[in-house]
Amino acid sequence: MTDILFVKAALPRAGALVLPLAEGFTLSGLAQEADAACGGAVSRGLEAAGFKGRKGQSCTLWAPGGHLSRIVAVGLGPKPDAESAQQAGGAALPLIASEPEAVIAAEGLNAALTAALAFGARLRGYRFDKYRTREKPEDKPKLLRLSLASAEPAEAKAAFQPLSALADGVFLSRDLVSEPPNILHPEEMAERCKVLEKLGVTVEILGPKELRKLGFGALLGVAMGSAREPRMVVMQWRGAAPDAQPVAFIGKGVTFDTGGISIKPAGGMEDMKYDMAGAGTVIGLMGALAGRKAKVNAVGLVGLVENMPSGTAQRPGDVVRSYSGQTIEVINTDAEGRLVLADVLWYARERFRPRFMVDLATLTGAIIVALGHEHAGMFANDDALAQQLSAAGAATGEAVWRMPLGEAYDKLIKSDIADMKNVGGRPGGSISAAQFLQRFVDTREGHVPWAHLDIAGTAWATKDSALTPKGATAFGVRLLDRLVADHYEG
Repeated sequence: MTDILFVKAALPRAGALVLPLAEGFTLSGLAQEADAACGGAVSRGLEAAGFKGRKGQSCTLWAPGGHLSRIVAVGLGPKPDAESAQQAGGAALPLIASEPEAVIAAEGLNAALTAALAFGARLRGYRFDKYRTREKPEDKPKLLRLSLASAEPAEAKAAFQPLSALADGVFLSRDLVSEPPNILHPEEMAERCKVLEKLGVTVEILGPKELRKLGFGALLGVAMGSAREPRMVVMQWRGAAPDAQPVAFIGKGVTFDTGGISIKPAGGMEDMKYDMAGAGTVIGLMGALAGRKAKVNAVGLVGLVENMPSGTAQRPGDVVRSYSGQTIEVINTDAEGRLVLADVLWYARERFRPRFMVDLATLTGAIIVALGHEHAGMFANDDALAQQLSAAGAATGEAVWRMPLGEAYDKLIKSDIADMKNVGGRPGGSISAAQFLQRFVDTREGHVPWAHLDIAGTAWATKDSALTPKGATAFGVRLLDRLVADHYEG
């Protein structure tokens, strides 16, 4: 992992220099010094390349002189802010990854924007390479130290500390979601949650015996076909007054999803290792909140199962009794995530009486048809919570789009022999799935603000972006951390 340092502004004697520049820039500070040291090569090179400082724009000047191996300019856009600074830091990282050392000339930016540059670079530098045994040296990143030259390095370092903890949470989530399913089964994933205890999180693991005693019929039904027994993990961070009402996050953790008896096609089934991404986000989020000592009481609950076909597997046509007492006719065993969430949502509601609940799940392919890979689908029973999530998504770049709920959609899951069925047909498939979940949130006992985030299209990236290399994205960790920071701390 690259060391990130905050230092006083000084022109490096060798290596790479990164220049974050806004639209309409004039070279000053270290950029001006570098231009002079290189005989004007910087200003000439940027002009020749047509670099204007636009957001997302970058330009590399090779061997410009003055003992520098390269100078990389990255655009901050017309009005630099935290989001554009993060994007610029992330964009710069792969352009300097082959250098042992690099300096980002941030002395013209305040401490917060300098920290944001470092945060973006750190997020983009993530790699999951633990199973690579034959990687060529030239294919490995060489960057050992990234220094941010700042006019106020102590303040920038202090501003970076909570962002570094957030990055740790993102990386924990990405690590979990990236693991192969023969390694990360329910028991193993539950055990890995114990790493949070070092941060002060209380971790409670409930095994099949406890789940049967509670009456988790919906979750246990999904696990029937697997040799791997299920788990539920309850994580608690207490950063506020002991009697302060907690906020709650619930994650779907299907460590591998074959579809069960309603088996999926073979093509692309390997992607179903990340059907536990919702749980991965919740675990990473709890790490982020605890790591930065968030002034909030938060609980994270994840239901962990493997959905396999076998002689003991749940069948289409089965009826199961959920922890809430409501009965469910299982029409399709590949609609299993909502069954897992049903029991965990009700448990979270009844045990913790939270201020709100947000669940995350790679729940439906239908949401990808509707929104592609640009937004997560958001369903909510509370307008204020939905607005807060939308704003947090816009601020972090983890965008959500609100989808409808309503009685007409609820009728789609009416069963002839049970309280409900687990699918409502192809039309509006992501909506009827959310309607199913809502039945385990809103009850006669009262209303709990709740939102469901369907992250099926955003949990995994098939190509690099500024802040996320190809692979697991940890979508939701930054979004929900921002939600808590903006509205629920103190």
